[in-house]
Amino acid sequence: MNIKKFLFENIGIKQTIFKNTFWLTIAEVITQLLKIFLIIYVARVLGAEEYGKFSFALSFVCIIVIFAELGLPDIITREFSKNKDSEKEYSSIISLKLLLSMGAFLLMFVSSFFITNEYSIRKSIWLLTGFILITSFINIFYAFFRARQRMEYEAFFKIFQYTVLTILSFIIIITIPSIENLSHGYFISNALILVILLIFFHFFIQPIKIHYNKNVWLKFTDFSWPLILGVSIGWIYISVSSVMLGYFGYHVENGWYSASYKVIGATVLSATLISRGFFPVLNIASQQSKETIQRIWNYQKELMIVFAFPLMVGGVVLAPKIINFFYDASFAPSVPAFQWLTFVFAIDFLYYPYALALIIFGQEKKAFLLTAIGLAINVILNLLLISRYVLQGVLLSNLISSAIVLVLAIFMTMKYTHISPFNTRLYKTLLVVIISSVVMFFVINNPFIYSLNLLIVISLGVVSYFLVFYLFYLILKIKKILKL
Repeated sequence: MNIKKFLFENIGIKQTIFKNTFWLTIAEVITQLLKIFLIIYVARVLGAEEYGKFSFALSFVCIIVIFAELGLPDIITREFSKNKDSEKEYSSIISLKLLLSMGAFLLMFVSSFFITNEYSIRKSIWLLTGFILITSFINIFYAFFRARQRMEYEAFFKIFQYTVLTILSFIIIITIPSIENLSHGYFISNALILVILLIFFHFFIQPIKIHYNKNVWLKFTDFSWPLILGVSIGWIYISVSSVMLGYFGYHVENGWYSASYKVIGATVLSATLISRGFFPVLNIASQQSKETIQRIWNYQKELMIVFAFPLMVGGVVLAPKIINFFYDASFAPSVPAFQWLTFVFAIDFLYYPYALALIIFGQEKKAFLLTAIGLAINVILNLLLISRYVLQGVLLSNLISSAIVLVLAIFMTMKYTHISPFNTRLYKTLLVVIISSVVMFFVINNPFIYSLNLLIVISLGVVSYFLVFYLFYLILKIKKILKL
């Protein structure tokens, strides 16, 4: 099989999953690197307090604008991948998206007068609302690409999008640094990408039309509203906590908090990539045998386990070196935040497969209920803990909320889907991952190795982890062949 055919055509289940994940990985690695470089430079130039204000504005916008997202991308991918005839309803979805975006902007504009008294933050909120709404609009085109399993298109536009964003933002922050001007850069770059994407989609995918169909609106909103909070529990709780820190005036602490989760959040891209790569394949498999979907779901869960545990171990041990590597001494308080958040994001890894299982089996409302319960717990705990413990209180509320939702997700998956969350294959993988993580811990925690450059330490940790993992894989494979 030649490389071009392997990377641009859908041939079999494993090859399609690999192809999808490959393109999404390329896009996410590049875009996340660009994001990290930009955010680090912005934080260094603006300082903890101003950066905290920018993070407050952006987190607030991200939370409110979920009402414009309404979970539509996942539902578009699910419905279109099941039945290609559903694509004729796309013009009505575009009109629905436009209406939701206008409503979200109005809500954001009014809310901005109640959330802050600082004009610079308020103006940033308006501009960042435009940025996020455009991103949300772009996402429904990416969902179309995913349904057709043409992730290479999404990869190209994402890389282009964040390249333009990074270049423009760097120019602005170097010449006229302020959170208002930076917000202008975010908005202008996204507007440019949207125009280019619309032209490409119209002439090379299918003509863009805007059509009103009440029945289509009702159908997709009925499917999608339970996904309004998304499937990433870590992201929503962290954003809410950032908003609450900013609302109560803890901008410096919010800067430390944001600095830590921006770095570690970039490492969590693998969870998103795996889920996006598996989603259309799992969706198709759900219409086949129980054995088929269980087997594919196991692949996904195993990959999540493989990444979650070394993330926790490496994050806790290397947090001081990581924060010191990216930021200056004023961000030293971000170290404990980084360590706590590794556990939150690791839980997010483990949660993803259960959330997707509920969505695939038509249990979106159960997925919504899970996130809503966790969000309520998170807000209540923040109200109780922020005034007394500030940053530590926020971190504790995130961890508790995420853990509770993970446990509930496991039980709901057992009850409402055909997936078996516990099986011998997963137990074996978990055991091997734990042993590999322990070995990695002793390697990177060795005084000599720890004193080396951060990139060298991480490389040695990764090599030791996967080397042990691979050795166990070979042992199990040999035992299977010999039937021991």
